[in-house]
Amino acid sequence: MSRFTIYHNPRCSKSRQTLALLTENGITPEIIEYLKAPLDQVKLNAICEKLEKEPLEWMRTNEVRFKELGLSKNDKRSRDEWMSILADNPILMERPIVVSGDQAVLGRPPENVLELIGCAAKSN
Repeated sequence: MSRFTIYHNPRCSKSRQTLALLTENGITPEIIEYLKAPLDQVKLNAICEKLEKEPLEWMRTNEVRFKELGLSKNDKRSRDEWMSILADNPILMERPIVVSGDQAVLGRPPENVLELIGCAAKSN
């Protein structure tokens, strides 16, 4: 089976539930606590590609930090600008994100990872 990585916040219930779901399915993922080890723009861009989403689509726009920065969903910013904001403010990253191979899913709801598990099993 493909290797799995979870970008995890242990304080988040959905992140904990997603990690438990992976474990229940026999998967021991690499766990990256992205608040302790923030991702650079290169890694964030790779996640963006695997999610097939633009940065703003997986940002926590209701997060206090988003408002503190004076950001809006309607801001006309380039992808690179949004990536820079995410890199500098990892709290804005939606969680959890689970990656396997060239695919990724948001674990909201946690059951989203079941599709990724199924895809990984089919590719082996």
